[in-house]
Amino acid sequence: MGTDSFGRRIDYLRISVTDRCNLRCVYCMPPEGVPWKPPEEILSWEEIERFAGIAAKEGISKIRLTGGEPLVRLGIVDHVRRLRKTTGIETIAITTNGTLLPRYAEALVDAGLTRVNISLDTLDPGTYSAITRGGKLADVLKGIDAAFAAGMDPVKINVVVVRSLEQNLLGFARMTMERPVHVRFIEYMPVGGVDLDGTACASTEGEGWTEDDHVPTDEILTVLAAEGAAAGFGELAPVPRDDAPGGWGPARYYRFPDAAGTIGVISPLSHHFCGECNRLRLTADGRLRTCLFSDDELDARTPLRTGTDADIHDLIQLALARKPASHNQKIGTIRRMSQIGG
Repeated sequence: MGTDSFGRRIDYLRISVTDRCNLRCVYCMPPEGVPWKPPEEILSWEEIERFAGIAAKEGISKIRLTGGEPLVRLGIVDHVRRLRKTTGIETIAITTNGTLLPRYAEALVDAGLTRVNISLDTLDPGTYSAITRGGKLADVLKGIDAAFAAGMDPVKINVVVVRSLEQNLLGFARMTMERPVHVRFIEYMPVGGVDLDGTACASTEGEGWTEDDHVPTDEILTVLAAEGAAAGFGELAPVPRDDAPGGWGPARYYRFPDAAGTIGVISPLSHHFCGECNRLRLTADGRLRTCLFSDDELDARTPLRTGTDADIHDLIQLALARKPASHNQKIGTIRRMSQIGG
C-alpha cells in the first residue's frame, strides 16, 4: 500500500495523456491557446503504461486519464485496452469534454473503460460557445447520450461554478431528475496565472481566477435547494455514503426525491479535503505532481527513458514523501489546468 508521510493512503493516479485540446476554455487557457509541447517531450503510450504498471506495485489501484482532451490523442482506445491487460490496475476512468464521445464511447467500453466524467459548465448554447471559445453545446449533449448508449456507468458531469457566468444550476438539477446522471458542482479553482517568479501573469489579467468569481459550495447547495423546491422537485437531501455513486474523490452527494441521479459538490477551497487526498498526478510531459495547487514536480520522463524500474519505484516513494499536508489556500500555479491535466 502506498502511504504518504501523513498516513494518507495514495491509491489514485491521474495521468494526462496529452496537452492538446479541441476547445479553448476561458479558465483553462488564454485566447491564443497554450504552446503545445513537441512530440518528443510527451510521454509515449509505452512509457505511460510502464509507469502505470510500476505504480500499481506501489499501491495505485485506480487511474483516470485526462488531457488536455484525452480523446484527441491517436491510439487512446488501444492504450486503455493495454492498461487493463498489463498493469494490474483495477479501474480506469476518463475525464473528457464529451465532444468526441459519439465516436469513441462504444470502443472505450469494449476496451474495458466504463467510468466517465464529462466537463460541462452551462446548458446555454451561447454561454457554452463563449466559455469554450467556439464549442457547440449540442456536441457535448450527444456525447452524454453516447456514454449512456454504450453502457458507461457511472456517468458524471463536472460543472465548474463561476459567478460571472450564466449557468442555470437548476437546469443541471433537472437532468438528475430525468436520467441516472451524477452532476457535480465544483468550486472554481485558482490554477494557472502565475509566472516563474510567483507574480501574476500580465497576459492573464482579467481572465484568471478571482475571488469574486468563487462560489462556495454551501451557497450552491442553498440555491439548488431553494430553486428545486420552487420547481416542485421536493427537498434536497444528503445521500448516505453507501448509496452515493462510486467515486475516488471528495464529492458530497445529495438527491431530490425520486431523482434518477444525484447532485454532488466538490469544495477544494471552502471545505478543503486535503486530509483525505489520495492522489498523484502525472503530466503529459512526464512530471509527477504531488498536489494540484503545488508547483513542486518530479521528473519521471528521464528515468522512464534511461533508468530502471527501481528508479521509478524510488521516484514514486519520493513523491509520497514530498506530498504536502495541505494546499494552504495557495492562489495560482505556474502551469495552467490544460498543462497539468484536469
